[in-house]
Parts: sequence; C-alpha cells; structure tokens
Amino acid sequence: MEAALIIFALMVLITFLGLGYATVKVAKATKRGVDRTLSQARRTVEDTTLRARSIGQTGVAGSLAQLRLDLRTSMRSTQQALQEGARVDASLQESVMLFERLSVHGRELDDELKRLEQDPDRQRITERMPDLRERTAQITKAADSLRWAARDRASRFAEDELSTLSAQIEMESGALRDWRREPPVDELAAAAAAWDAAQASGTGASSTTAPGAAGPAGEQPRAALDPAAPQTPYPWQKTRRPESTT
Repeated sequence: MEAALIIFALMVLITFLGLGYATVKVAKATKRGVDRTLSQARRTVEDTTLRARSIGQTGVAGSLAQLRLDLRTSMRSTQQALQEGARVDASLQESVMLFERLSVHGRELDDELKRLEQDPDRQRITERMPDLRERTAQITKAADSLRWAARDRASRFAEDELSTLSAQIEMESGALRDWRREPPVDELAAAAAAWDAAQASGTGASSTTAPGAAGPAGEQPRAALDPAAPQTPYPWQKTRRPESTT
C-alpha cells in the first residue's frame, strides 16, 4: 500500500513538473515572438521617421537623417540576404561572420548619428559631416558587396542547376521519341553470349540432324538399317493404303 502511494505521488509530481516545463517553454516562445514583433514595429517607426526627416528637413538635420536611413537600409538588406542564403549554402558562414563584425561598426555609427541629431552645436556637426559621410559610405559599400556576392552566388547555382536539368530533360525527350533506335550494345552482347552458350550445350537448332539426312561418314539412317522401325510421317505425306491380302 505504501509503495502504491509513493508511486502515485511520484506520478503526480512528474505530471506537474512536465506541465510547468511546458508552460515555461510556451511563455518563453511567446515572449520571443512579442519581442520580435515589437522590434520590427520599432524599426518601422524609426525608418518612417528618418524618411520623413530626410525629406522634410534641410541642412544638418536632414543630412543626418539620410545617412542613418542609408546605413540602416543597407545593413538590414544584407543581413536578410545572408541569413536566407546561409540556410541552403554552408559556405556563406564566413560571410555571415564578416557581416557580424561589420555590424559592430554600423551600430556604433548609427548611435553616433542619433546622438548628433540631438546636439545643438550645428556648426560642429557641419564640420564633421564629411567624415560621417565617408564612414557611412565605407560601411554601406562593404555591406552591399557582401549582399550582392551572396545573391550572385545563389543566382549562379540556380542557373547551373537549371542548365543541367534542361540537358537531362532534352536527352530523355530524345530517347522517348526515338522508338526506332537499335538495341544498346550491352543488350546485343548479352544476346550473343546466350546464343553461344546454347550452342555449346547442344540445345541450339544447328546441333540437331534433319530427318532423313545422313549422319557421319559410313553411318546409314536408322530407318534403312531397321525397316521395321516405325517412321513418323510428315504432315504433307499421304497415308499409304493397306495392301490387299486376297
């Protein structure tokens, strides 16, 4: 009785632990989904704001907004292209690691541009604009290079696979249409080998002696030596009429 109670208690405990673990996993997955949705919404709002500033504002404020918008657009496009490509092409892992290093510089520059948007010293910002433009161009150029290299690689693989598939389809289509072609060489060789084996075993048609034909030299047909031996008539022979005994 005590053993049964212990087993029952353990089963209840395991059930509660399992439910608790499942609940924690669901909660974590839900939190990740919510965080991802919030991050995407935040990025969308920031991009919309920067686009509006780059168009609606002039001078330093508009220039800073345009630099941030160019930087974020290039980095996000490259990240998406590399992540999608790495799922099917393991050789892009090196490119992904290089992009992660580049992303560190991109985030630092974006944070700096964001702080300068709130800086009231417009004269100092104007003096730094050439350097900021150069850094932005350097990072976006590197990101664009990685992105287009990954896309060109994926496009080349797709073209090679399509060319190979098209060639195979053309060969198969030609084979299906050529119903008058000769048997393959291996089939002819197999048939010839089977014929030679049949001849060697004495089952070939040429190994039988035609009825009525003489055998080897000095040998007479069996019917001539033994007149009483019955002869099998050919289908075209007439049946001999029995002789009269009268």
